[in-house]
Amino acid sequence: MTSNAARMLTVRSALAYLALLAGVAFFVPNAGILGAAAVILAIILGWRDLRRVSRIIFSLLIAAFVAAIFIEPTALLTAANNMTRLTTLIISVMLLSSMLGHSKDLDTISRSLFAGKPLARYYSIAFGTAFLSVPLNFGSVGVVATMIRGEITRRGDTAMTQNASRGALRGFGASPISSPLSISIVLTVTLLPGLHSWQLIAVSFPVAVLYLLSGALFRTPEPALARPDDFKPSGPMPWLRFAGIIGAICISTMLLSTLAGLSYSRAVAFSCLGAVAVGLVMRRLEGSKISLPTMAPVTNELVIVGGSAFLGALISAFALQLMGEDFTLHGWAYPATAFCVPFVFYLGGMVGLNPIVIGTLTGGVLAPIWPSEALLGLGVGMVSGWGITTAGTPHTANSLLLERITGYSAHLAAIRWNLVLSLTSLTCTGLLAAGLTAGLRML
Repeated sequence: MTSNAARMLTVRSALAYLALLAGVAFFVPNAGILGAAAVILAIILGWRDLRRVSRIIFSLLIAAFVAAIFIEPTALLTAANNMTRLTTLIISVMLLSSMLGHSKDLDTISRSLFAGKPLARYYSIAFGTAFLSVPLNFGSVGVVATMIRGEITRRGDTAMTQNASRGALRGFGASPISSPLSISIVLTVTLLPGLHSWQLIAVSFPVAVLYLLSGALFRTPEPALARPDDFKPSGPMPWLRFAGIIGAICISTMLLSTLAGLSYSRAVAFSCLGAVAVGLVMRRLEGSKISLPTMAPVTNELVIVGGSAFLGALISAFALQLMGEDFTLHGWAYPATAFCVPFVFYLGGMVGLNPIVIGTLTGGVLAPIWPSEALLGLGVGMVSGWGITTAGTPHTANSLLLERITGYSAHLAAIRWNLVLSLTSLTCTGLLAAGLTAGLRML
């Protein structure tokens, strides 16, 4: 790497951290504008590294920015603040994932997931990946996929490795449906003012559990003797320590959002940063050298998360102006729309649109016209569609990561392994979203 290229990566990483600092210092006047400017500059400097979808999103962002100058200039401040707030969230989660990814407990936990008979092993991997996804995001798929790759190397492509891959994808798919630290929950609550995270999770958590349980019906028949004897279950302490970290982050999030009055996205970001700070201090006390990871490679994430937040705010403003504040749908159209929301996510994912993009557009357009008493129905439809799309379409980061590590095609996993489960789950969650919308409007 040339010195100029290295300096460019350093500048991009510094800009990402500047956006993080701006998000932390949200109380400072114009901090949101500074953070958004840092993100946009980092994206421009990393243009060559952007994927096609990211370039499309950024192009739409620029077009919406220009349009807003003439149509709704007051919305630009809200859009900039949203961009900085969600950029702070994604960088905080990545820092947490980086820190926990070097944990000795993580290696012990990942190895224990492969113990047991076929059904128990499948559930262990599915629920274990969902558990690891709370703090690690799609890094959890990387951890489990590495173990699957080792099994493929030792024993070849077997029904066990195929089912383990299914479990890893579906386990991660359950995280956007119910994890209090997931971007899906944060974004949904942000886009639907009046909907509280605890209300959403109270309904979506059972949905995630049922999704994982029903996944066992969609597996490759696996011989009972296929159990790998060299994988031994671990004791409870690694699980308890890891669960303690997740629990502390979740409790901190709830306290910051309820008692301190922070928005949910900021509460999650501050809780993750607090865990990172504690972890770095402990490493220092142990005599280890501490350093922050470079944020230069996260340009695509900055576009998808920050850019989508910016677009969502502007689209919401445009929709209000175009439709008028008094615009409403016919009574029957609300539950019908709620039923379609999970399918919109899935269809968007099948053509390469990230769920963050679909979620931002869906929430930005529907939130202003949705009855406040029925926001739970819309929220459940959004997070359910998000999770099913994440597990069942070939263009998501976790599907591509699994393909890169294990060699199993992302299209194979989406179409042959998960299509029936995805369509069944979309129908059931669509009906649930429609039923909640209709029922809550009648109360």
